[in-house]
Amino acid sequence: MAKIKDIKKFGSDEIKVLVEDLHGQRKSLERREDEIKKREDELKNALEKVSKMTADEGKKLLLKEVQKDIKAEVAKSIRTAKERIKQEAKKDSQEILADAMRQGLTEYVAEYTVSSIKVPNEEVKGRIIGKEGRNIRAFERVTGVELELDETSEIKLSSFDSIRREIAKRALQMLIKDTRIQPSRIEEVVKQTKRRMNEVLLEEGKRIAEECGVFNLPTVVLELIGRYKFRTSYGQNLAVHTIEETKIGVAIAKDIKANVEVVRLGCLLHDIGKVVADEEGTHVEVGVATLKKYGFQREVVACVAEHHEDKPFSSVESVTVWIADAISGSRPGARYEPHEDYVKRMDKIEDIVAGFSGVESVYAFQAGRDVRVIVDPKEIDDDELTVLTHKIIKKLEKEAEYAGQVKVTAIREVRAVDTTVAK
Repeated sequence: MAKIKDIKKFGSDEIKVLVEDLHGQRKSLERREDEIKKREDELKNALEKVSKMTADEGKKLLLKEVQKDIKAEVAKSIRTAKERIKQEAKKDSQEILADAMRQGLTEYVAEYTVSSIKVPNEEVKGRIIGKEGRNIRAFERVTGVELELDETSEIKLSSFDSIRREIAKRALQMLIKDTRIQPSRIEEVVKQTKRRMNEVLLEEGKRIAEECGVFNLPTVVLELIGRYKFRTSYGQNLAVHTIEETKIGVAIAKDIKANVEVVRLGCLLHDIGKVVADEEGTHVEVGVATLKKYGFQREVVACVAEHHEDKPFSSVESVTVWIADAISGSRPGARYEPHEDYVKRMDKIEDIVAGFSGVESVYAFQAGRDVRVIVDPKEIDDDELTVLTHKIIKKLEKEAEYAGQVKVTAIREVRAVDTTVAK
């Protein structure tokens, strides 16, 4: 822009242009001034609004803005922490379970379908056989257990029923010591042994309970636990499974600071319903009812009630019993289902035959291929015996499962017994 003293040099047209230029610059400045004033008013209003906030409102607003900025970082930190905790927990749980499984090793020995007895010499073996085999036939008839004698110094006792086999084993041991081996004495000793089975069960129950570290249980409960030795589940002996499970459960309970004694009793008694006779319901329901009957504490009863997840877990002790049961039952080699099927098949054959009128007792041998039937001579005469045998064969062919052929031997024995007058 030209200086004032030089304006005289310009013509009227040039002056006119300069004036218009000045007016334009002035309008531009006025617009800029209006914009600044407007922005100033906006800031002023914002400040007034903020100034009216309480301290808590101001903090919340600030936190909200901060959270927006660090949200992604926090989420990432949480994910990293969770992954680290999961890895550490997995490693710790593996160590706990591995150590617990090592604790589960047991030296308890169970027999499945065969027991054996050592024979002192050939003379004793001959007395067991008897003249024309009468003693061994009498023994097999009254016990329902098959004897096998070979060139070795052992006699093998074979039966799918473990309690039946145990009675036969103990009776034969008593007869060998007594030396008086003949049919009437055999019957007498077997009857005595059957009457003593409660003592046998109590003895076995104490052994199993003490192996698990449990003492001072009621006698009736110990007798039930003693039946574990003579019971299998999917081919796994119940006594071995229980001892193994209890040791595993106790080791886990110690590591995770659970109630060790509740877990110990829960493991020992979790399958007690399987050995309670004449009770309706699942083994879990029967077990719970049995423990309540004998006054076991609520936490132990809960462990039994929940060990198959029939009810939601109510405590860490219940979970521990469930884990220990699963480890013992599912480890390689623990269970052998064909054995369980075999026992059921033999039971079914005996049940079918026992359903006939006049049958006193029935024993299945040789995997069900040889069936011995003892009849009541007062109900079944000689002619009816032949008819009964034929009916049994036909029903077995229709309803039983077996391999090969089944031989049925029906025995009708008549005895006359009298006693002299006392002097």
